[in-house]
Amino acid sequence: MGCVKRALIVGGASGIGLAVANELLGKGFVPVIIDRSEPVQQFNDVEIEFCKTDLSFFDEKLFQDFASDPSITSLVITAGFGRVAGVGDLSIKEIDNLLEVNAAAAIKILRIFWNRITSSGTFRCAVMASIAGMVSSPFFSVYAASKAALWRFCESANAELATTGNTNRITCVSPGHVSGTGFDGGEGRSTGLESFAKEFVQRMSSCEELWVPDADGVYSGVIRRYVENPIAFGLESARYKIESGRLGGGRKPVIGYCSGTFDLFHAGHLHLLKSARCLCEELVVGVHPDASHKGKKTFISHEERKAIVESCRYVDRVIDAPREDSTAWELIHYDRLFVGSDYKGTERFARYERELGSKGVQVIYFPYTEGISSTQLRSAIVSGMEESAR
Repeated sequence: MGCVKRALIVGGASGIGLAVANELLGKGFVPVIIDRSEPVQQFNDVEIEFCKTDLSFFDEKLFQDFASDPSITSLVITAGFGRVAGVGDLSIKEIDNLLEVNAAAAIKILRIFWNRITSSGTFRCAVMASIAGMVSSPFFSVYAASKAALWRFCESANAELATTGNTNRITCVSPGHVSGTGFDGGEGRSTGLESFAKEFVQRMSSCEELWVPDADGVYSGVIRRYVENPIAFGLESARYKIESGRLGGGRKPVIGYCSGTFDLFHAGHLHLLKSARCLCEELVVGVHPDASHKGKKTFISHEERKAIVESCRYVDRVIDAPREDSTAWELIHYDRLFVGSDYKGTERFARYERELGSKGVQVIYFPYTEGISSTQLRSAIVSGMEESAR
């Protein structure tokens, strides 16, 4: 029985990545999909491997484990996102996420797999860049910057491979418009992307260094106009996006919100924040000034509790929590409200579901963490203090 060939596809849960996974499956590979959500469609009763991760929180060990697996003989990175918006419309966190997911994470993965890429054996590798990284891309600035960084990295890494006589290459796929993808307003399914995926795999298998789809037709003219006059090209591109109504296109980052006192910070708090951050791109946490709304006192000052929560890697921003979570929506216009399941069915959250639901907000309840709570810790501390006083 021959060895199983597995292909690691980062960002393979939808769109081009999913189409490439299907194409590799047809060529005898077992696709291993890594993404922040499960594949949007089935693989015709064929079992595939799926690993959930968020590239904005890079898991080095996860990729180290895959890189050390000899059955992984191909690596495809198609993860990435962006939206058409002015620089002033991008939050600082959105900029961080764009650069991390689109460029830094991909480069880190390639570095982790570098020993496989530079080995004497055959190792196929391709990453998804964009023609936006080759030209002036107003209203797409940070996305373009991230893809330009990835493109230049691949170009430079391939030059290093060539100097050592290694024949493996990182195929940098840099398309412009691809119909049926999320950027094109599609649902992210692989249907309609079969021919693109077939050529993608062919180019990767041939170890081509750069593939610009439709380069001989549409995009050779685009690149030529940019080289001839970058300023005029940029102005033309900006005018096109404005007049065509493309501004604001693409999915906006999902903003999540949760609030709490966070006194005596413990594992239950950490679990809540981690679970919440997995379901949004930006997590805002409101810290209540005291626990009077619960009829309790806090051990730790408000400013210290804010500092503790702010230091958690899963938290993007901390605010002073208004008494009502519905009031917080007026401040930050969040998309998802996170709360412990012990609040489900209460009058307060039934009201939130009605009021916030009309604004498109989803209220998500997380299971209560068994075995630990601030109340239990507070009681233990008080009991200990009383015992010491005797």
